Amino acid sequence: MRDWNARPVVVTAAITGADVTRDTNPNIPYTPEEIAESSLRSVEAGAAIVALHAREPDGTPSGRPELFQDAIGRIREKAPQAVINVSTGGADTMSTQERLGGLRAAPDMCGVETGSMNFGDGTFITSPAAGREIITRATAQNTALEVEAFEVGHVISAVRLLEEGLLPGPLRVNLVFGVPGGIDASPEALDAMIRPLPEGTFWSVTCVGRHHDRMLALALLRGADGVRTGLEDVAYIGKGVLAPSNEALVARLTGLATTLGREVATLGQARELLAIG
Repeated sequence: MRDWNARPVVVTAAITGADVTRDTNPNIPYTPEEIAESSLRSVEAGAAIVALHAREPDGTPSGRPELFQDAIGRIREKAPQAVINVSTGGADTMSTQERLGGLRAAPDMCGVETGSMNFGDGTFITSPAAGREIITRATAQNTALEVEAFEVGHVISAVRLLEEGLLPGPLRVNLVFGVPGGIDASPEALDAMIRPLPEGTFWSVTCVGRHHDRMLALALLRGADGVRTGLEDVAYIGKGVLAPSNEALVARLTGLATTLGREVATLGQARELLAIG
């Protein structure tokens, strides 16, 4: 196993998500222009990946391709090397076809869920057939895939798809902690999620909620290839203090990485580590 600090760490900014609204944090971007501006500021602060959902003007989660296209076009105009990762999770009210809307904007990467789960008070369904359809569509247009894993079973399913040749390598996995209905945010949970990963996996860590900072620090010390922050994942930048922006959260995370002895990946390094041209 390589040294924990042998490679630069790739920082992702999760810009808006589908569940957090301005009632929780008034600084959440909604429009394509707001999403693009927040993404560009996050890249300037040290993020190499921007993870995108789309929203209607009132904040409703959306799968409309033109919203993704608008935001991505604005980002690429000013930061062409930034890695753009779109969600195919969308919201639990969307059909599979609606969830595929972001793929029509030709992103660099897209997420894919490899299982279903209870998600807060709702149930998020990704059937094996839906997962395979997302993989097939993304692969056909040379969009790299990142598995979004909320529990150990999702990781094991991803490894099986890789071994069966249905999921193209290299395996990229975002390990998500702290979502009600998913795995908890704890050191033991991180160990359990890492255990099934084959050698050569690019693995990153996301943590939703109050253990956000602790889990990202632990991930950095355990040698994670990537760490993620942003208003999709955490509303507060300190106890009782709402995060003013995505870039503020990114700046805090890059500072933490540097303090813990991790080099933060540049845009070019991130593309190389992710095996994205």
